[in-house]
Amino acid sequence: MSTGLIYADRFLDHDTGAGHPERPARLTAIVDRIRADGLWDRLAHLGFEPASRERLQRLHDARYVRRAFEVCAAGQPFLDVADSRVGPDSAEIAALAAGGVLAAVDAVISGAVDNAFCAVRPPGHHAEADRSMGFCLFANAALAAEAAIADHGLERVAVVDFDVHHGNGTQHLMEDRADVLFVSVHQDPDGCYPGTGYADETGVGDGEGFTLNLPLPAGSGDAAYAAVFADQVIPRLDAFAPQLLVVSAGFDAAAADPLAQMNVSTAGFAAMTESLLGVARRHAGGRLVSVLEGGYDLDALADAAAAHVGALLAAER
Repeated sequence: MSTGLIYADRFLDHDTGAGHPERPARLTAIVDRIRADGLWDRLAHLGFEPASRERLQRLHDARYVRRAFEVCAAGQPFLDVADSRVGPDSAEIAALAAGGVLAAVDAVISGAVDNAFCAVRPPGHHAEADRSMGFCLFANAALAAEAAIADHGLERVAVVDFDVHHGNGTQHLMEDRADVLFVSVHQDPDGCYPGTGYADETGVGDGEGFTLNLPLPAGSGDAAYAAVFADQVIPRLDAFAPQLLVVSAGFDAAAADPLAQMNVSTAGFAAMTESLLGVARRHAGGRLVSVLEGGYDLDALADAAAAHVGALLAAER
């Protein structure tokens, strides 16, 4: 049994500027805590390369991919929206992050590792086909699902997003297909960015019924998350029987997080991880790829991410 890790110091060079919540210190906090908890040396450190523009263009519009690189190279301060701050190397680093996630998919599906955690930045679940949103440049989790199907021949992949903010980008890219089940548990969009992810958003066309949005009221904590996982998330995943789970692992539902109003504890994140690992064991040979999304209080993020990684390491096929 082994858990793969995708991480590179290069991710710290994505420059979002002073005061931005999606800052390099997020990854430093995670890595420091994983080391302090004795987990770092137990992980299989996976090699990876940047995703090619051709791989990115499987889901993203070619003009958007080109614009992302041009905007960064020109030294402009943001891509599309003011909260997606970029520096000169940001598009290259975002492509490296996507490439790391794709390498994790390859390693998990090939059996080189049982599961993997991708400690990458910038995050991806808000990025749509033709624009950046919410700190995100390229859609890491959606690209992972696409690769599992297109490159490895899987027929059913589930993407589960427990970031406090709805994964509008992942939904946008996957909602018209039946081979990807997208499940998102997030804070009520009436009071939380990006204002999407209502329960009546269930997919379109061939993908009708393969999007499950489960908004929770502000202030929800471990009990509410445990109930929605037991009553809705896990039964829906079991019915779909995914051959791979991709997890958009955002830790910003933590009580201390400054960008939302939820109350999930470190133990709550570990419990969600263990529930998802159970689905992976029952249907996918234990195969699970976790991709870092949000989490902006450094201590809460480090605690939750370390608990998440510890659960992955403890998993047995």
